[in-house]
Amino acid sequence: MLTAIIDYESGNLHSAEKAFQRMAREVDAGEVVVTDKAEVVARADRIVLPGDGAFPACAAALKGQSGLFDALVEAVETGGRPFLGICVGMQLMASWGREYQDTAGLGWVPGDVVKITPSNPQLKVPHMGWNDLVLNAPHPVFDGIATGDHAYFVHSYQVRVETAADRLAHVEYGGDVTAVIGRATMVGTQFHPEKSQATGLRMIANFLRWAP
Repeated sequence: MLTAIIDYESGNLHSAEKAFQRMAREVDAGEVVVTDKAEVVARADRIVLPGDGAFPACAAALKGQSGLFDALVEAVETGGRPFLGICVGMQLMASWGREYQDTAGLGWVPGDVVKITPSNPQLKVPHMGWNDLVLNAPHPVFDGIATGDHAYFVHSYQVRVETAADRLAHVEYGGDVTAVIGRATMVGTQFHPEKSQATGLRMIANFLRWAP
């Protein structure tokens, strides 16, 4: 089994690589590689799309690598490979990003990426640090994870889904802030699982074992 973490020059992938490789060894999930090669993504059994920075820049970087982008879309949309988006990688699953300018996303989970607007003006944006998850729906990636378990966030924008069932978890931050989305063979986390200690490592292990 091969898990491909896509490198499209959007963030430091070292910590994600180490976390996924560690959990792959623990659950006997095969090989984990960081790659910018379309042919590797095309034959991968699972695909991870990280992302740091602004939505328009990440979207342009991903779509600018035509072979890599095409391989990703073919593997997930047509091939039904299990997919995990992390941070901006999750946001790219939406239809549109509204950061700085309207930018098309992958459109896998209908919705928009909008700025966080806490009802309490004392709450600062970006939403940064630890927060407790509130699970909205069961999902295999939540095996052993419960409401109240905490995860690590760094973001100013969130996914606002069109269909409530696509939001699998949220956190409270002056209102609901989307934490996990999912549809079909795709799931995305706004938090960084590789930085979220026990909760994040368990979710990584669950993803590596997930057989949708």
